[in-house]
Amino acid sequence: MINRELLNPKSIAVIGGSNNVHKPGGAVVRNLINGGYQGTLRIVNPKEDEVQGIKVFHDARELPPTELAILVVAAKYCPDYVELMAKEKQTRAFIIISAGFSEETKAGAQLEQRILDICQTYDAALIGPNCIGLLNRNHHSVFTQPIPKLDAKGVDFISGSGATAVFILESAVSKGLQFNSVWSIGNGKQIGIEDVLQYMDETFNADTDSRVKLLYVENIANPDKLLYHASSLIRKGCRIAAIKAGSSESGSRAASSHTGAIASSDSAVEALFRKAGIVRCHSREELTTVGCIMTLPPLTGKRFAIVTHAGGPGVMLTDALSKGGLEVPKLEGEVADELKGKLFPGSSVSNPIDILATGTPEQLGIVIDYCEQRFDNIDAIAVIYGTPGLTTLYEAYDVLHQKIQECRKPIFPILPSLHTAGPEVAEFLQKGHVNFSDEVTLATALSHIMQTPQPAPLGVELYGIDIPRLNSIIHGITTDGYVSPQTVRQLLECAGIPMVSEMVSDQKDELIAFAQRIGYPVVAKVVGPVHKSDVGGVALNIRTPEHLVLEYERMMQIEGATGVMVQKMLKGTELFIGAKYEERFGHVVLCGLGGIFVEVLKDVSSGLAPLNYAEAYSMIHSLRGYKIIKGTRGQQGLNEQKYAEIIVRLSTLLRFATEIKEIDINPLLADANNVVAVDARILVEKR
Repeated sequence: MINRELLNPKSIAVIGGSNNVHKPGGAVVRNLINGGYQGTLRIVNPKEDEVQGIKVFHDARELPPTELAILVVAAKYCPDYVELMAKEKQTRAFIIISAGFSEETKAGAQLEQRILDICQTYDAALIGPNCIGLLNRNHHSVFTQPIPKLDAKGVDFISGSGATAVFILESAVSKGLQFNSVWSIGNGKQIGIEDVLQYMDETFNADTDSRVKLLYVENIANPDKLLYHASSLIRKGCRIAAIKAGSSESGSRAASSHTGAIASSDSAVEALFRKAGIVRCHSREELTTVGCIMTLPPLTGKRFAIVTHAGGPGVMLTDALSKGGLEVPKLEGEVADELKGKLFPGSSVSNPIDILATGTPEQLGIVIDYCEQRFDNIDAIAVIYGTPGLTTLYEAYDVLHQKIQECRKPIFPILPSLHTAGPEVAEFLQKGHVNFSDEVTLATALSHIMQTPQPAPLGVELYGIDIPRLNSIIHGITTDGYVSPQTVRQLLECAGIPMVSEMVSDQKDELIAFAQRIGYPVVAKVVGPVHKSDVGGVALNIRTPEHLVLEYERMMQIEGATGVMVQKMLKGTELFIGAKYEERFGHVVLCGLGGIFVEVLKDVSSGLAPLNYAEAYSMIHSLRGYKIIKGTRGQQGLNEQKYAEIIVRLSTLLRFATEIKEIDINPLLADANNVVAVDARILVEKR
């Protein structure tokens, strides 16, 4: 629970506060004092009479009633202090900096549980243990540095790691990013990242609250809660970016399907973030760069003007923006010629607009005005402006400051001379601006933001899925494992997924009669072994009964064979759809190019079931191989609408069949008219 005593306490007691600012107990007192805490600050220390100018209580029992207690003492003493303060001092909020709890030993976990039980008994809020504290505009209850500039419109930052939070703050401060609050949840025994988001969602005030949230997540304890409140905040006008650490596999693991080999906890995180509308980041620099972008006016288009006085960075930014799906349109015509006439000879205005190293601050302002007012094919402006050390930049940065305030198009300042022009950059940041010192990092972050979809709508549409029949089929499965081809077909029929005509039999004559009925050429596949290709269990382009008999007899000799499947031979581009059930997350649905390319290229996109059509199209469009689906080099595209429909229908089916742990439809054969499932495997576990 998060209460007023935690966020805006009238009195704070630091139990373990000291004069040594190089230790947590002294550092937290220093930060509270330097932060201008307006309430009553009390210190408990049995060995000191005065701590940093404040008279000390030698025993916590001497304290008057106190709203918030910060504990910086050994773990073994913390439960008794919490009980004393909650019971006798009416303390209703605790921040426990101390380590040595569940993160270390079973005995520590028992101490932590006792603290939680006490807090629940007295309806007290608990941050930690094992954290750096809580920082907001009311009190700086952290023991670390740096303390960023705080502003009501700054970002809210929630971190599952204290040390990482400090490093992220270091990255943010150098960019000028301002904060409204910093939450270090530590072990998160009572208040986790999801709980902080819930509080921010349920109390959100569009007029007063920060609209940017940054997250560093090590463990997603409640994916549904994170999804619900993050997407709710984004719908209310907020923007959220997050790092999820610890999502990779330590190595390739053996798996019984393509989906099992590819899907991982990272796939689940990717799918969750896409569904919520959270921008996924993978490094501190990326997260803080995205955070800075989110504080600027939102982009309304993809077209950038690049203004620079150094050609190289302009070219690198052009390349990086183009690679990320953004545009740097050519500027030409009368307006461009008019602008060029106002610059020094040798300047270029084609975009990037290079005003040369000799370009003046006045010319910088003129170029920005043209981009803002005269060029209709420009949506945003990136300004690269540094110095080789021959001049000072105060005047140029004053112009940039003025234009950022005046222009409705967002301006992205790229000021690379952090050492040579350190004072000038610092003064620019002091005016409330941010700085992107590296142009490629900026372009990468911009592409991540532009490619992140909006939150998916809540609720589930059935899309014609036959739920009663699905339940009946699942109920009739009596053993765990891969189900028979006949059951696979029945399950896919429940979702209305089109399948190629086929027959499974161990009788040669039945298969020959079926092949004659559907017409040659046909395909034969062994039934029994999971990986048919690995054991030579697939034969294509069979054109005669005699050839079919030979393949039948050969396949029935393969170890584990129980029959042979015969299908009509179809042509088309191979696509893939799969899904894997991830504990707590639900089914992660994957799509991509099919056949052997699924595991070789690993060009797959993930989504969290159930999916709607907008999510399915977003998954398809995010594939690196999307140009093949769309049609390239004169080749006709595939039926994207039917591919999306199959993704949606399969994801809806899985929403009502958690017993399906893996499903692999590979390949689907697609052309301009149809998308048809050719081969599928389904793993069911009912225990």
